[in-house]
Amino acid sequence: MIIWLASYPKSGNTLMRSFLSSYFFSKDGIFNFELLKNIKQYPNGDLFAQLGVNIADPHEIAKNHIRVQEFINKDKKSFKFLKTHSGFLKMDGFSFTDLANTLGVIHIVRDPRDVVVSFAHHNNQSIEKTAEMINKDFVLNDADLKDKIPKYMGSWSLNYNSWKTFDKTGKYLLIKFEDLIKDREKNFKKILNFIKVLTKSNFEINDKKIDIILQEIEFEKLKKLEEKEGFNEARIDDKGNKIRFFREGKSNSWKKTLDPIIKTSIEAVCQKEMKELGYL
Repeated sequence: MIIWLASYPKSGNTLMRSFLSSYFFSKDGIFNFELLKNIKQYPNGDLFAQLGVNIADPHEIAKNHIRVQEFINKDKKSFKFLKTHSGFLKMDGFSFTDLANTLGVIHIVRDPRDVVVSFAHHNNQSIEKTAEMINKDFVLNDADLKDKIPKYMGSWSLNYNSWKTFDKTGKYLLIKFEDLIKDREKNFKKILNFIKVLTKSNFEINDKKIDIILQEIEFEKLKKLEEKEGFNEARIDDKGNKIRFFREGKSNSWKKTLDPIIKTSIEAVCQKEMKELGYL
């Protein structure tokens, strides 16, 4: 069954996937970008097209989420990680997923003030426009990527609250980006233990492999790897140049760049959730 790696964009999902793909899909813990292909993004146009779904029709996509996930879960050999930026929302009356197809959720969240700065850079657009997007219900259309399927993310608050509903199932782990980068070893071991309990597996938690992976996925190393090899998840600017994906990877960067008016607007809209998470 599916273990969702759910997050709003630019919240640390790629760091999470880098660790998990190195741990579960490499022998020695040595990281490369090819390993990320073992954790696919969802929704994924290829999967829908494979089942004959018209991916140009948003209604048909919404209608077939469960069918596609049932198809994914036909392989009973092991659990599967899927990355998503979609909210756990109903679209045209159809659920994004359900407990019959979901083994669990690892939910990565980040301070929305940092999200807006990073997401603006990622999209090569103004912080003002990005702040407006994340404060309102938002559909992500990856127009410059091959996969044209829209991701119904909602606002930052709606996205966070939607996945948080899984907490009552006992199949939910919340990871704050800020905690993850502050103590990566502690939090990645916490994640592995969660997966071990969730899957009722007896895989070994290998400290030596974890140490190697943590060195491999140091942010500066990922940055240099992107400079050397490129990264296919980086977006393209108006001039056809790739926008650097790995930029800073820090917390509280908003303090240097965020206009006080935009800061206040985000804090006003996201106040309840930010207080709950300790951001205010």
